[in-house]
Amino acid sequence: QVQLVESGGGLVQAGGSLRLSCAASGSGFSINAMGWYRQAPGKQRELAAVMSDSGSTNYGDFVKGRFTIARDNAKNTVYLSMNSLKPEDTSIYYCYAGGRYIGNVWGQGTQVTVSS
Repeated sequence: QVQLVESGGGLVQAGGSLRLSCAASGSGFSINAMGWYRQAPGKQRELAAVMSDSGSTNYGDFVKGRFTIARDNAKNTVYLSMNSLKPEDTSIYYCYAGGRYIGNVWGQGTQVTVSS
C-alpha cells in the first residue's frame, strides 16, 4: 500500500516562497502521476500541479507561473516550489499519487498560510 509523507508547509509573508516535498513509499508498482492539490475551508479541492512519470505537467489556472513542480522518479518524490505567494494561496496542500495499480492515493495534507 502506498503512503505519502508531506513536508515543507508553514507560515510565510505575502510575496515569499515555500517548497513542499512529498515522498511515496510502500509501492511495488509504478506511480504514474504525482502532484499537489489544495483545499481551503469551504472550498472544493483544486489542482495546483501534477506531473506524469514522463515529465508532462499540468498546473491549476491560479498558478500563473508562480509554482513549479519537480519530481524525482528514482526516489518517488515530488516537490512544489511556490513563489510570489498570496494570502489567497492559504490552504491545506495535499500530495497526490496515482497509477493503474495503486489507484488514487492522498497524503495527510500540509498547511500553508500566507500572511498579508
